[in-house]
This record gives sequence, C-alpha cells and structure tokens, in this order.
Amino acid sequence: MCGIIGYIGEKNAAGIIYNGLKRLEYRGYDSAGIATLDEKKGIQVKKDIGRVEDINRKLDFLSMDGTVGIGHTRWATHGWVTKENAHPHVSNNKKIYVIHNGIVENYQGIKSMLQGNGFNFYSETDTETIPNLIEFEMRKGKDFEQATKDAVKQLDGYYAILAMHEGERKIVAARNGSPLVVGLGKNENFIASDIPAFLEHTKTVMYVHDKDFIVLNGNYEVKFYSLQEGREVSRPIHSVDWSIEQAQKGDFDHFMMKEISEQVETVQKAANQDESTLFAVANAIKDAKGVFFVACGSSYHACLSASYIFSKIAKMHINVILASEFSNYEDYLTPQTLVIAVSQSGETIDVLDAVRAAKRKNAEIISIVNVVGSSLHRSSDHALMLNTGPEVCVLSTKTYTAQLAVLALLAHTVAGRYEEGKARLKYLWNIIYNLTSASTRDHIRRLADKLKDKEHIFTIGRGLQYPTALEAALKIKEVSYIHAEGFSGGELKHGTIALIEEGTPCIVFSSKETEMEIISNAMEIKARGGYIIGVNSENNEIFDFFIKTPDVGILNPITQIIPIQILSYQLAVLRGFDPDKPRNLAKSVTVK
Repeated sequence: MCGIIGYIGEKNAAGIIYNGLKRLEYRGYDSAGIATLDEKKGIQVKKDIGRVEDINRKLDFLSMDGTVGIGHTRWATHGWVTKENAHPHVSNNKKIYVIHNGIVENYQGIKSMLQGNGFNFYSETDTETIPNLIEFEMRKGKDFEQATKDAVKQLDGYYAILAMHEGERKIVAARNGSPLVVGLGKNENFIASDIPAFLEHTKTVMYVHDKDFIVLNGNYEVKFYSLQEGREVSRPIHSVDWSIEQAQKGDFDHFMMKEISEQVETVQKAANQDESTLFAVANAIKDAKGVFFVACGSSYHACLSASYIFSKIAKMHINVILASEFSNYEDYLTPQTLVIAVSQSGETIDVLDAVRAAKRKNAEIISIVNVVGSSLHRSSDHALMLNTGPEVCVLSTKTYTAQLAVLALLAHTVAGRYEEGKARLKYLWNIIYNLTSASTRDHIRRLADKLKDKEHIFTIGRGLQYPTALEAALKIKEVSYIHAEGFSGGELKHGTIALIEEGTPCIVFSSKETEMEIISNAMEIKARGGYIIGVNSENNEIFDFFIKTPDVGILNPITQIIPIQILSYQLAVLRGFDPDKPRNLAKSVTVK
C-alpha cells in the first residue's frame, strides 16, 4: 500500500521523484524518503516521518544531486511510524539502497540468518532484510543484478522492490503481487507503483508481471527477466489515455470534491462500453452455472446493489462474496462457474487472491476495473473498463458510481434490454449535475454543521437502498471518523435500536417502492428521540432534514449516494481532517 517511484535519465532525479511522491501520497503518508545517485557524491538519502511536502520543507529534497533515484511514501505495516522505519533502507556496507511495497512474510527467518552472519539491524521493518540479503549474496562473488535476483527468490509474500547500488547507474526492480509499471520516455525511464507518478512525463507504459525482474540501465534500456523461467522476456508497450489534468486538483480544494463533481461525466463514460465485449460478458453470464460477484469495500457495496438489479431486471440470482472470504467457497466452484471481480485499481490483494482461487478450479474470470494492464485486467478472460481516469482521493466516489453504471448496463444487456439500459444511464446526466451543484452543496453543508460534533450516525434502507445505507456509513466513517453504521431497516429492532437516544442522527434512504416500510422504521427511531434525515424524491413530515433526489428506479443507488459523498466530505473539512488522505487508509490495499 506504499507508493514507490524510480527515475533514471538526464534530469534532476530528486525533483521528478518528489513530484511523483506527491501524486502517490494517496498510497501512504506516514513517512517518505528519497535516495539519489550522483557520480561524484555517491548515493544520498533524505527521509523522515510526515507528509511529503512537510518533509521537503524540513529536509529540502530538491537540493539532492544526481540523475538516478528512488523514492517512497510509506503506509506502515511492520514497525511504528519513525524515521528509522522510513524508506529507503540501506545494507550494512552502506552501498545497497532499497524501497519496498508489500510484506516479506519470512523476514524473521531471513533476519535471524543474517544476524548469525554478523549483520546488524537498525529498524523494525521487514524491508531492511532485503538490502542486507542482497549484500549477503554479493559477498559470494555475485554482481548486483544476480545477487538481487537470488535474494528476491528467497522472499515469501507479496512485494514490489526497487534497489540501487553505489557506483552503478541503474535501478533494479522486482514484483510479486504488488503493482509496478514502467514509464518509457526519451533518454529517461520511470518505474512506479501507479501511473500518475510519472504521467506528466510520459503516457507510454509497460506493465510489470508477477515474478518479473526489471533492469533500468544507464543506456535507457529496460530489460525484463522472468524469475521463474530464468530468462529475458518481452512485455507489450501500452499507451494510456489519462491526462495530467485529470490527476490534478484544478480549482478544487481537494481531490474528493473534484472527483464527486466529475460524476456527471464518469457515469456517462462508464456506460460507453465496447458492445462486443459487453455482449460477450452478458452471454457468459447467461451460460454460466453459478455467477459470483467478488469485491472489497465500496466495490462490494456496488456488487450488492447489482445483485438486486440483476434480480429485478434480468431475473437472475447472483452470489455476492467479500473477496477476503471467497476462498471459503472454492470447493463449490467448477469450470462452469463465472467469477466477476470488481476493483478500481485491479491490484487489490484480496480480489487477486479470490481470482487465483477461482482459476485453480478453472472458473471463467470477468473483471470490472479502471486500470488497463493491471493484475486483475491481465488475469481476466474478459474485462469491462470503468473509464473514469485516475481517482486520487483515497475514498471511492466516481469509481463507485461508475461500477454501478457498468453493472446496471450489464444487467440490462443480459435481459436483452441494452438500449433501454443505456438510455436510463444517459437520463442521469442532468440529475447528477444538479446533485453536485453549488446549491446542493450549500444545502448539505447546513446538515454537516448539525452533525459535525455527533459521535454516532446510523443509516438505513430497504431493497436497493440497503446497500446504499452500507456505502453511506462507510463514506462517513472513513473520512470524518464519526462512528457510522448501515442497516437494513427491518434489522434495527433486532438489536441496534437499543443504541438510539435523544438526538441520534439516522439517514433514511427510501424510494417509491420501499417508502411505506422504511418510513415505519424511521418512525420507530423518531419515537425514541432520533433525528431523521430523509433521502427521497418526496419529503415526509417525519423528516427533520430532507435531501431531495429524483426517483430513478433501479438507478437510485447512483443518485442517492452522491449527496452523502458530499456530506462526508463536508464533515471531514468541518472537523479539520484532510478528506483526500484519511488516517490509516490507503487507496490500493495490496497487503493482507
């Protein structure tokens, strides 16, 4: 979940890496560091705890010399957030420098072996074993590249690693399970955990596969080797259609509000699927004997909504499973099973593990993903793209609604109603525009003022509004740190209603279809002193605060979540928190 970037070229490496780290900070922001190689001064390192910009003001990354370098922004796994635990880490002989994303699962055994051979350790991290293990292999007479290959082969777990060696103008890298992508420029090359890190410099990329070993050398060549096959391999070159403007905030104070506002376009882009691929996926669903939606977090909530939509539109039952729990269903899978994996990044480790479990049973894999060339994209038999461009805020907003749009269109296609599904999504344009307008934001700001000091918020819904209640609670708690829980309206009286007291806020999602029953649930809360916030097309006398969203039937999950995305953002800002970088969270969960 850390952000890593490497550069080799003719320009100042530190400046390029520093700007890349700022764009990767959504992947981790506990600490950061840069190492650069200068032909006269050797390798210099600067690192500390805190945000990238704050560290730069303190240490001045931009004063570092050299045209080769690596940089890292950390999301802590092993060890506290300390300067000693920040990356890069160095070998005992001070010649090998490493940055790392992932977990070395067998680091304790490696560390014990190295200590037995006289190595000392100065951090609490698993990463520090890597440069020392490379040094250990070099002591056997191997060169840097071979020693790193042999060291990496000894590591268990998922990782992405960049390493430099004193006196050698090159960067070596390896990947297993954690994302890496190479950027190709003119007389310069890049390697990073995500494309936005170098997007302003190049849109030409090569995706790194699992068990690849890469060398970026001083002649601006990029060589790929397979650690499994023990030989050089070729990887295709791709061109990405993202723009640097999409990865910048523009006139917005935060990426979160920028990306909420972009949903006017992103829902429409998501609906513009390649028809041949869409119909192929629809046929695969119809032919399968058992269909599973597999996802995590917000993507899981999108899948849960989609299971209702498939039931209503396509008259089909879809199994929806949390990716982290999917292996428990492995014995049920057959070659006739279809697994549809949904992920923004395509690098979520639990989703990739679920796909691996499905592949062991020869099940067919479909992905719904935002990143072409990601691990999930490459692992799939077919892929439907979200087409949202980069989503920088840690929280999912525009990719969540894009997932809902793709899944709704897919349900209509399975039912033989493709044109109807596309027309329904096109109709949302003006509705989403109004829901993200300044007047709507001002209205919701008044609600945020009322809720900002609350300790608990509950959200309820029935039918299609139940997954929306779950997603609403997730958005509120992950960015404002107010405890929020979502429930089916019918479940409140089975225990949770005991927590309702005078003034407890409850957001009630309803539609024409569910209104009668959910209003009864809301009345039960109100009778116990609850403060009722209604999200519906029509006001109701029991609502203390009303958010109007036009009733658009099975697409209500898209329109009804947008005001709560705005509310979550405003709660975070009012409470003094950075909505783009919520504590303890990172954009892409690449560790278990």
